[in-house]
Amino acid sequence: MRTRTLRFGLYADERGLTRVRALVEESVGSRSARIVGESVAHTVLGGELPTADVYDHLSEQWSLEHPGQSSGTRETVELCVRLKCSLKTWRAIRKSVIRGLCPEGRQPHACRVPWIAA
Repeated sequence: MRTRTLRFGLYADERGLTRVRALVEESVGSRSARIVGESVAHTVLGGELPTADVYDHLSEQWSLEHPGQSSGTRETVELCVRLKCSLKTWRAIRKSVIRGLCPEGRQPHACRVPWIAA
């Protein structure tokens, strides 16, 4: 088994970040994998680019899907979770987390936490 990384750009407050972490933990717990590290970054590419610049469309998505609502303490971050698992297991975990982030399917809806799989 190799160490593999899940990366998600998120526009989240602490509650939203906790929800995404729980989705990852739930997906990992039901498979032969383990989390070996996690980080929440405000910059990407070795600290060269702010996540707000890379994932700027996520805050715009929030504004469009929640007109007139305050974004509160939400900020654009990149969640990186390092896993020990096979490639097949990594793919299954990634797919499961994505399904959990948008459980409504393909119909138009407002995401609780705007996201992108990086």
